[in-house]
Amino acid sequence: MNRRELASRIDHTLLGPTASRDGVRKLCAEAVRYGTASVCVSPCHAALAKELLHGSAVKLCVVIGFPHGATTAAAKRCEADEAIALGADELDMVIRVDALKEGDEKTVSDDIRAVCAAARKAPREVLVKTILETCLLSEEEKTAGARIAKEAGADYVKTSTGFSTGGATAADVALLRRVVGPEMGVKASGGIRDTKSALEMIAAGASRIGASRTVDIVEGVAEE
Repeated sequence: MNRRELASRIDHTLLGPTASRDGVRKLCAEAVRYGTASVCVSPCHAALAKELLHGSAVKLCVVIGFPHGATTAAAKRCEADEAIALGADELDMVIRVDALKEGDEKTVSDDIRAVCAAARKAPREVLVKTILETCLLSEEEKTAGARIAKEAGADYVKTSTGFSTGGATAADVALLRRVVGPEMGVKASGGIRDTKSALEMIAAGASRIGASRTVDIVEGVAEE
């Protein structure tokens, strides 16, 4: 896999609480330079990122209910509607982890469906990625979460926010891929800081990588 191919699978990410406008400018410049799939930012930075990405092929990804998912479905729908209005092409939403752990599948499904409904009403294609926060889940809960996300109409299932007790593992990526099959996307995110770990996630079944260390990851590929 060459540098351009690897970059095209990465969502170049800046989501920390101290993320600045200058940081977003640097993020977008790097994304355009390397040709990443998207930049992933918080809703407050969506408008600036969209402006900076204008004329490029890089998509705008905006997080919803981030980082804990502990808001209502209505709040997530409102946040999704606003993100789409600001130019989002992709929405990375955190599920109701508490509901999943309690076995309340209806609440988890309704939560995901609310964001998917906003995406389906958009005037352009908008992808929905559901963040399970796998480090907090048992294998049974991961399996259930991926299944619910697929049934609810999400486009991707995603491992982690990167803001909890752990990040992506190749084993979790492989599990999610087994559950959702080949027709749905799997995004590995959280703790992926070098080329080796990124390629391991792809080998395990990830179709997209979320990373803030994109430059290091891509530059770690030998020149063609």
